[in-house]
Formats: sequence, C-alpha cells, structure tokens
Amino acid sequence: MSPPDAAPAPQAAAAQAAAVADTADRALVAAARHSAGRTAAVLGCTLSAAAAALAEPAVLGHTLDLLLRRSPAGPAWTLLCAAVIAAEVALDAAAARLTGEVDGRSTARLRRRALARLLRAAPHHAARHAPGDTAARLTAHATEAGKVPAAVAHAVAALIPPLGAVTALFLIDLWTALAFLAGVPFLVLLLRAFARDTHTSIARYQQVQLETAGRLTEALAGARTIAAAGTAERERARILARLPELGTEGRRMWQVYGATTARSAALMPMLLYAVLAIGGIRLSAGAIGVGELLAAVRYAGLAAGIGAVTGGLAAVVRGRAAARRTAALLALPVLGHGRARLPDGGPGTLELRDVRVVREGAAVLRDISLVVPGGTTVAVVGRSGAGKTLFAAVAGRLTDPDAGRVLLDGVPLRELSAEVLRREVGYAFDRPVLLGDTVGGAIAFGAGPGPDPEAVRAAARAAGAEPFVRRLPHAYGTRLADAPMSGGEVQRLGLARAFAHAGRLLVLDDATSSLDTVTAREVERALAREIRPGTRIVVAHRLSSAVRADLVVWLEDGRIRATGTHGELWRHEPAYRAVFGADTEREADEDAGKDTEREAAR
Repeated sequence: MSPPDAAPAPQAAAAQAAAVADTADRALVAAARHSAGRTAAVLGCTLSAAAAALAEPAVLGHTLDLLLRRSPAGPAWTLLCAAVIAAEVALDAAAARLTGEVDGRSTARLRRRALARLLRAAPHHAARHAPGDTAARLTAHATEAGKVPAAVAHAVAALIPPLGAVTALFLIDLWTALAFLAGVPFLVLLLRAFARDTHTSIARYQQVQLETAGRLTEALAGARTIAAAGTAERERARILARLPELGTEGRRMWQVYGATTARSAALMPMLLYAVLAIGGIRLSAGAIGVGELLAAVRYAGLAAGIGAVTGGLAAVVRGRAAARRTAALLALPVLGHGRARLPDGGPGTLELRDVRVVREGAAVLRDISLVVPGGTTVAVVGRSGAGKTLFAAVAGRLTDPDAGRVLLDGVPLRELSAEVLRREVGYAFDRPVLLGDTVGGAIAFGAGPGPDPEAVRAAARAAGAEPFVRRLPHAYGTRLADAPMSGGEVQRLGLARAFAHAGRLLVLDDATSSLDTVTAREVERALAREIRPGTRIVVAHRLSSAVRADLVVWLEDGRIRATGTHGELWRHEPAYRAVFGADTEREADEDAGKDTEREAAR
C-alpha cells in the first residue's frame, strides 16, 4: 500500500508533464538567448518589413491622390512608393536568411544540451527511452523545436500589420473602421480554435512518430534474427501498424489548417466588401478621396491577414510540442559528481554500507553491507535476477543507491570528481560497444590521455585479442567498419579496453561470457599477473571465475546470502552448488580441489 502522502498516479503524471513543459520552455528561452543577436535581427527585419507593408497603402493612396490632382509632388511620391516596396522585399529576404541561421544555431544548442544530459544520466535513466525514440527526439523534434525563436519573432511581426491596419482605418475614416471591426470577433475565435486543435493533433502525431521510429530501430538492430526466423513480413507489419494512425493525425492537422483557411477565406472577402461598400458611400459623400478609399481597402486586407498570423502561430505550436519531446531528455536526472580525490597509493578498498536500490517501486538490492580489501578479486554469483549486474553498477557508480553509501579507499564515490572516478574505476561488459575509428582506437578509447601503442598491444594480448587483430588487413590500424568480428572477438576488445585503462578498481560484468573456457581461463590468469594490481569485481557465471576469486559474494533475491571462498561455499552450501547447475559439478569438484591446494599454499 502506498503511503498516505503519495500522489496518485494521474497527479504524478500531470506533475511530470508540467515539469517537462517548463523545462522545454526554459530550453527554448536559452536557445533564443544563445542566438540573441541574430534573433533580434530577425525581429528587427520582420518588424521593419511589417512597418513597410503598413506604410505602403498610405503612401500608395496619397501618391494616387497627388497624381490625380497632377501635383508637382507626384513623381517624388512615386519614387517613395518604389522605395517602400523595395525595402519590404529586401527586409523579407534578409529575415529569411537570418531565420535559417537562427534555426540552425537553436537546433544545434538543443541537441547538444539534450545529448549532454543523456550522456550524464545513469544508464538505467537513459534507457527509459528506446534508441529509436531517442534518435527522433534528437533529430526531427529538435529541428522543429529549434524553429521556435525565429517563429516567435515572425509571429510577433505578423501582428503588426493587422493591428496597425486597424489603427490606420480609424485614422482614415471611422465608419470604414467600424465596418471592419464587426468581423473581428470571428477572426479571434478562428485563431483560438486553430491553436487548440493544432496543439492536440501535433502532440498525437509526434507520439505516434516516436513509437514507429522506436520499432524501426529495434528491427534494424535485430535484422539477422528477423531474417533467420523468417518473420520479416510480421516485423514490417508491426513497424507500420500505427502508420494509418499517423496518417490520420497528419490529415487531421491539415484539416484543421484547411478549415481555418477556408473560414478565413470566406470571412475576409465579406470584410473587404463591407469596407469597400461603406468606403464607397463615404467617397460619394465626399468624406474621403479615391486614394483614401484605396488605402482603406488595402488596410482592411492587411487587418484581415489571418494567414500570416495563423502560419506563425502554427510554427510556434508545433515547435513547443516538439520541444517537450526533446525536453524529456533534458529532464533526465544526472549523475552528479563532487571534487574529491582519492588518497595516493590507496589499495582500492571497496566498502558498501547498507546499500539499497529500488527499481519500479521494488527493492532490487537491499541491506548490502560489504568490505572488499584492496587488491582482492571478488566473484559475485547468484541466479538470474539476483541483482548481480546492479551490484556491479553500484560498485563502480554507474548508478547511485537509493539508500546507503559506497566508498573507495574511504572516499564516497558520490564525492569523487568525474575525472578521478573514471580514471580509477574501469568496466568491461558482456556486450561491449566499440567506439573509435580503428581497432587500436577502440582499445585506447577512454577518459584522460590514452595509453601508448605498446600499452594497447599489451592489453590486447592480455585479453586474448592480439591473434585475431594481427590477422586483420591493417592490424590495429584497421577501421572498425572494415573489421567484421564475432561476439567473442568483440568481447575480447572490450576486455582489452578495460585492461588498458585499469585503475584501482576494475569491474567485469559477465565480460567473458562469449569466450571459450580455455580463453576465459587465460584471460583470468592475465588479469591476475599482467594487469595493474587492484581490486576486481567479477560478475561470474563460470565456475572457473568463482574458483579463482579470493572471495565469493553469493546474492539471492537482492541480498547477500553468504560470503566466503568458493571451496568453502561449495563444500557446505548445497544451494550454492545448485546456482551453477548439476552438469558442472565434475568441473567444480576439480576446481574446488585446486582452490583447496591454493589455500593450503597460502
């Protein structure tokens, strides 16, 4: 039962959505500030172009009156008309160019911030979003969101002609202005309905787009499995399952836009005809001249120019909706760091004090208290779901515990600087991702100054990777794209990378699972003899890994059930033997005998 003060799920979801929306708006403001000069220039150009458009009817009408009266000032005003029109065209062109620059800079800033936040988050937080979902947020949605600063400038400028035109109508003739104002409430209702309906349609469209992109990315990652299983048609249907819904939402957006345009197309002529009729009556009465009537009609057209306002409003609505998608990455909690350093020459003593980790409301690790002496190799064993990988993540601070503390040589991992933490704590995984241009670069990839070529080769030898690397076209200089490798070979390079950057604590999370038994044992021996001395945490599924460890930590249901040497646990704990399976008992007995001999030798 949830505690009395726990917020109901709908309220929590609403609060989270509000927080993301606030983050999105702040990100857009920051993007606008990043290109403040260019954004101001866009606003200045669009406002100036709007002012030129606003001045054009008055200048044109006055020029017409002068020409009809054959005034000597007519030619000069004609030139002024041409200048106003030329200025409007030039300012529009400048605004378009500056808009492209602002859009590009704003998009780049949003992407950099979202990507930086994603990379600073703990892996389990980053994994909230599927790869395809994340890619869509960083590409298409960030691009749409990046258009908001300039779109706001255009939307603000788009308001100037209608507002100024209404003012000009009052200055020209009160009755023509009142004739136009009779239709203004209908224009306002159109804009309000358009903004509401467009936001809803765009939000639904982008959500379906994200889910479709996620399914596509999953299928691409599992292309070989799909081909082997003969399920290509089924996967195609799964990926495209929501395509009709995507089409429906897309058509709905265009229907909203089309309906608004159609209504405005019906309303605008009515307003213009009303102004023209009242203006004609006022002209026949001698209250206004021909030029003033022409200006009044053109101002009525500007005042009814809902198309420009609607377009600008639509761009802002689309951009804000997209920004909320991108801002979901900005809202990920970061794995912060302190400024502490480790004591020089520390042995790598690892201590977990009352560690508790909660996932999806359930405790996955609980009451974990353990001291690992510096230089010790610890095998973490247990059945699937016991919490081994999460234990490894907490030990090297890929994630923080929800309660308790983890210390390395007496310093809490939370207080270490990022540089020190990643220099002194290394990882190797069961399915490593190789980063870098070449095979050698993938081994050298890591924080701080990379190892020299000889250190890279030594690490590859220790990981059993050098024989197959030597067979590649350019050995360590072979580009990764030109080096097809098996899962075991990729895993060896991941081990080599960890060995090349080994600090006082090295965590191997099932990092030899794809290696054959002989190679795995060779790697274990190299780890003990050839790699920088330090503390080792080995998530173990092989008996040999447990046998060679100085200490075994046996996890069960997120708790430490027992600790001790493999030989002790094997002899006295039948349930421990069951963790490895009955079919490995013979190998275990042999290794346990070797373990006993090693203990006696100590």
